[in-house]
Amino acid sequence: MKKTKKNRGRRDAGNIGLLIPMYVFTVLFVALPILYMFLLSFLQRAQVWGVDFTFTLDNYKRILEPLYLNTFLQSLKLAFTSTLLVALIGYPYGDFMAPNAVWKRRMLLLIMIPFWTSGLIRLYGWIIVFRSNGVLDKILMGLHLTDQPLKLLYTYPAVVVGMVYALLPFMILAVYSSAEKLDHSLVEASRDLGASSWKAFWTVSFRLTLPGLLSGVVLSFIPSMGLFFIADILGGNKIVLVGSVIQEQITKGRNQPFAAALSAVLMVLTSVMIRLYRKITGTSQLEGML
Repeated sequence: MKKTKKNRGRRDAGNIGLLIPMYVFTVLFVALPILYMFLLSFLQRAQVWGVDFTFTLDNYKRILEPLYLNTFLQSLKLAFTSTLLVALIGYPYGDFMAPNAVWKRRMLLLIMIPFWTSGLIRLYGWIIVFRSNGVLDKILMGLHLTDQPLKLLYTYPAVVVGMVYALLPFMILAVYSSAEKLDHSLVEASRDLGASSWKAFWTVSFRLTLPGLLSGVVLSFIPSMGLFFIADILGGNKIVLVGSVIQEQITKGRNQPFAAALSAVLMVLTSVMIRLYRKITGTSQLEGML
């Protein structure tokens, strides 16, 4: 008994020793920066340089101005639009890829190949596609679908395409990981009991792969709120996101407290999304168990 207790004590001590680096990393690089950001958001910008250590709520009151509220609304609109398109494209792709052993490697390869190149280089490639007399214009005019070049570059649709292109792999992989674990005998059983192919998909396949879809939604929606470089490259100065305002306040305006306040509000919005995701997935899992 004494040896058993000693062995358990050594195992517990070893487990604690393995957890210490993780806790130290979390405190130093996650908790402290977030705490510093929230504290900084309640301070004032100094007259010349730096921060004046005076408590104020002016930074959060400034966010309520129409200019910044419209920026948040535009960011949310772009996030919802891109996430919806990513879900409509990524879910069928990931669901089709999982059960097909022959096509699985080929389709995974199509997803992974773009990651071999820098994301910025790939975005600049879309400039070649969307610019006037670019690749897309030549194809459309060659098919006699258009008579003159289209002005697609530096427009809202171009930014949406860039967002979808950047976030689509995350949705596909999230749906694929969920669809791969699906027991297809349940689908066959529902068909044997008289369910149509659409009803079998909706009542069995879709519900069992819903956690993967929701994971992909979170992985797509949250980054789309801050991918300001896509809006800068493909939208020029016409599409302004919250991330663009934060960058401008730090680099040009040198107003770090206001940038921290914007970051805090953005973080709260993303935390709400994660909370909703956990609540929905928890409810769906409970219903599945019942």
